[in-house]
Amino acid sequence: MNKTYEVYLVSDSTGETLDRIFLALKAQFLNFKYISHQYAFTRTKNQIIKILDICKKKKDSIILYTIVDTQLAKFLVIKSKEENIPCFGVLGDLILRFSKLLHQEASHIPSGQHVLDEDYYKRIEAIQFTMNHDDGKIINDIEKSDVVLLGISRTSKTPISIYLANRGYKTCNIPIINENSIPTKLTKNSKTLCVVGLIAEASRLLDVRKNRMNFLSEKKSGPYTDIEKIKLEVEMSKNIFKKNSWPTIDVTRKSVEESAASIIKIYDIVQSR
Repeated sequence: MNKTYEVYLVSDSTGETLDRIFLALKAQFLNFKYISHQYAFTRTKNQIIKILDICKKKKDSIILYTIVDTQLAKFLVIKSKEENIPCFGVLGDLILRFSKLLHQEASHIPSGQHVLDEDYYKRIEAIQFTMNHDDGKIINDIEKSDVVLLGISRTSKTPISIYLANRGYKTCNIPIINENSIPTKLTKNSKTLCVVGLIAEASRLLDVRKNRMNFLSEKKSGPYTDIEKIKLEVEMSKNIFKKNSWPTIDVTRKSVEESAASIIKIYDIVQSR
């Protein structure tokens, strides 16, 4: 396939939902070459006409849209069809089916998912908590955490914590240097707190740590990038997790999203006890 498609992501809100859907969609097609164009807050017919004018000037255009205003969505579909431009709505049919299932009308309000409700403020609180408790900065109120992540250096503790915080989970992450690094509150409350150990293959950690040192322009890194020392660190952390019966996740070949999804499953199990 030599074609490069021009993909137009048209949304009446921030475009976040559409962007995630497209991310999942494109992952299914290995030879899909494309250039994406994002059009957020598209809420008038004039805006749609301008987008279509741009599409017409390009070959192999595709439109994906999330527009909750049914009349505006219909206008986009009709005009796209007139110009022979493939156009796909990724929420319309789903909203309609849900409306029938729930026996109620959808609000059709753009940015409905960004409403300042209780869940929104819960996420903001979780983000603030997580940033304050990054890298073991604060541990005196660790029992307030929804999730506690433990791991040696460069096991993705911070990015996973931030992702979980954006999902509304107050997350504390603590680096493991030795067994004394573990707060006593964790071992005493190991059954009520959701504690998860993060591990990774030594070779992967070596690569990440070397890149880290290069980024910091550090020439001498000593044990930090010594493969044998890293192997000992990995084994030490595994032994700590095993001793305390804490579940572990190997992040070597997992994305942040995949690791977070596994942690949320563990959290649900802990909460159901």
